[in-house]
Amino acid sequence: MEKILEQAKEYLPFLIPLIIVQFTLLIYVIRHILTHENYKRGSRKLWLVISIVLMNFVGPILYLIFGKEEE
Repeated sequence: MEKILEQAKEYLPFLIPLIIVQFTLLIYVIRHILTHENYKRGSRKLWLVISIVLMNFVGPILYLIFGKEEE
């Protein structure tokens, strides 16, 4: 168990920035979904579900590529 904790401490400097970027991207995408009414594909409910369920970069990136309407 101690070895696992040591390894986790070793990777922590790399994980913290990734976690911050992930949540920043998620917050941006959710805010964009809630404030806009037009989407390339799908609906508001669909993109909210996709963004939240596939929260690990995948959902927000899918929305930015396939759902975000150009302004």
